Amino acid sequence: MNSQDTFKFALTHEWADCEADGLIWVGISNHAQEALGDVMFFQAPKIGQQVQQGEAIAVIESVKAASDIHAPVSGEVVALNEVVDASPELVNEKPYAIWLFKIKPLSDADLTSELEKLMDLDQYNSSAGA
Repeated sequence: MNSQDTFKFALTHEWADCEADGLIWVGISNHAQEALGDVMFFQAPKIGQQVQQGEAIAVIESVKAASDIHAPVSGEVVALNEVVDASPELVNEKPYAIWLFKIKPLSDADLTSELEKLMDLDQYNSSAGA
């Protein structure tokens, strides 16, 4: 996994990490986990699910609220993090080390275009008030 300095962030507080395996690893930002509070449950998308950038595809619940998780890029959900299913509170402890699911992008061209719509860490921190 890359450093959070290389992640791309959505305004909806998800991060996307382009990994060497060609997949996009997705998690939530530190700002999001702090706003949620103690995470209690994660309802993952389905493996094989086709998703569009910005689409709400999962739900994360805390003692305070439930929040949608949006797809930062379009593609197909190809993996879920079983550790989060068993211990969702890990998202609070390591938001940039714990991925929630992986997306296989539709194509390199689509991916490049969609990643350009996301923010780097400094842009995200400025917009999120972090």
